[in-house]
Amino acid sequence: MENNCIFCKIANGEIPAATVYEDEDFRAILDLGPASKGHTLILPKKHAANLFELPEETAKKVLPLAKKLGARLEEGLHAEGLNVVQNNGEAAGQTVMHFHVHLIPRYKNDTVDVKWAQGTLTEDDKKEILGLF
Repeated sequence: MENNCIFCKIANGEIPAATVYEDEDFRAILDLGPASKGHTLILPKKHAANLFELPEETAKKVLPLAKKLGARLEEGLHAEGLNVVQNNGEAAGQTVMHFHVHLIPRYKNDTVDVKWAQGTLTEDDKKEILGLF
């Protein structure tokens, strides 16, 4: 746990939150600034700043938990879809440097915007990126 990390304090019960789920590894809470009704955050109890610092054991558990909670939100709130969002670094939109996953229920004609302008994969970019693997 990081002493100055607000998500560590929330995940470990030091700061109250609207908890929708908790186990030994995670606490899932309602977002205080929701993008839509039901917007939920999955917070690991052990601090990792981002996906790249997340222990493998925690990483193995987070997607099945997102599936379980997302299904409950979608069904219970009669949502028509669900965004599962995980940002890494400020440039990617991460504002709290504690790994977390957003579950954002989607509704017809909502105002949530999780989109980008479609680009083009150039041959040079393709060669460069494929060379990384």
